[in-house]
Amino acid sequence: MPDITFVKPALPRSGALVLLLAEGAALAGLAKAAEEATGGAVSRGLEAAKFKGTKGQSCTLWAPSAGLAKIVAIGLGKADALDAQGAENAGGSAQVAVQQEREAVIAADGLTPTLAASVAMGARLRSYRFDRYRTTEKEEDKPKLERIAIASAEATKAKAAFAPMQAIADGVFLTRDLVSEPPNVLTPTEMAERCKALEKLGVEVDIIGPREMKRLGFGALLGVAQGSAQEPRMVTMKWMGAPKGKKQKPLAFIGKGVTFDTGGISIKPAGGMEDMKWDMAGAGTVIGLMAALAGRKAKADVIGMVGLVENMPSATAQRPGDVVKSYSGQTVEIINTDAEGRLVLADVMWYCQEKYDPRFMVDLATLTGAIIIALGHERAGLFSNDDTLATHVKEAGSAVGEKAWRMPLGDAYDKQIKSDIADMKNVGGRPGGSITAAQFIQRFVNGKPWAHLDIAGTAWSSKDAPTVPKGATAYGVRMLDRMVADHYEG
Repeated sequence: MPDITFVKPALPRSGALVLLLAEGAALAGLAKAAEEATGGAVSRGLEAAKFKGTKGQSCTLWAPSAGLAKIVAIGLGKADALDAQGAENAGGSAQVAVQQEREAVIAADGLTPTLAASVAMGARLRSYRFDRYRTTEKEEDKPKLERIAIASAEATKAKAAFAPMQAIADGVFLTRDLVSEPPNVLTPTEMAERCKALEKLGVEVDIIGPREMKRLGFGALLGVAQGSAQEPRMVTMKWMGAPKGKKQKPLAFIGKGVTFDTGGISIKPAGGMEDMKWDMAGAGTVIGLMAALAGRKAKADVIGMVGLVENMPSATAQRPGDVVKSYSGQTVEIINTDAEGRLVLADVMWYCQEKYDPRFMVDLATLTGAIIIALGHERAGLFSNDDTLATHVKEAGSAVGEKAWRMPLGDAYDKQIKSDIADMKNVGGRPGGSITAAQFIQRFVNGKPWAHLDIAGTAWSSKDAPTVPKGATAYGVRMLDRMVADHYEG
């Protein structure tokens, strides 16, 4: 990944130059200097390409002058409508356009320091690449970009604005790494061990194994894990960043961490099962979020908890028809062993509220295929028992481009998970499947303000986006970091 620096505006002598141009605006600053240095080639090239500066439009001028490989123009749209997301998208587009050059300058001299930092953030996010298992890749297929310089008239201020963004990007990359790992590498034990790396950021990490879970009575989580040779783990991560005189109840984020999900005895079809390596994306998001909060020294007390299991079919696997006793004392009739994530969350969430009495709980899980049928891959499903919390989550997501859509809850849905022999069953049939899954989780909330994000459709992308390359998206890291920053710090 390229190093990112901030410099005073100056024309580069080699590599690439990226001009960020607003719609209808005259050439100015570095763009005007490039025009003069190339003898008018910039304006001629833009005119020939019918470049107007509309949002997302781009144009490349090859070898415009001695030493300079190319000039890339990227449209920003209307200047007065440019926001952080637009600047990030431009930065991401710039990174893709110049990734085969050794170095590049992005001319952000017409932007505020904060927007210049957002351009850098977009370039940083788009530069992610998971390539640790590639051994025969051709040299010409590898990105060559080593350095990106963001040219800003107020470079020092832009650099300062970028510092917390860089910490957030590091959290995003940690999540993308975890979600991208193959399941033979990222077992529950290995994933728990990787959480320990957060200790260097000041996060307190505590890992509980199966013996302690059994002693505590984690019957729901252990029921999912019992078919696998891989032992389960529960990890608690604590970041205590609130000022000493302003201590409040901690915020709690809980993640489903099924490191591989075969469906258990209710086994999934073979086609596409390899995707189930990312059934731990909820937990991966919580881990990345904790890294982001600690990395930027968030002024809040935050608990992150993840339940880590592997769901496998075997002679010891949980069966449809079994009844398990959860940590809460409530019993669950297992109808479908592929509805396992909610069982993991049930024990972890009850334990979280009992031990830490958080201000609220937000859980994230790749929970249901039904949410993809409802919302596609554009939005996560948001369920909540608290309007204020739901609004905070949704607005924070919109601010960073991680959209969510609030879904209903209600007694009629809750009745679908009524069991004839236990307190509840773990599925309620196909109608409203994502809703009945949320209703199940709500039974372990105990009245605490709570939001549930079903990220099954947003945790992984099959196509590139301006700041999110194909693959693991780390959906939720930036959303929840933004929510904490906007409403719960200090």
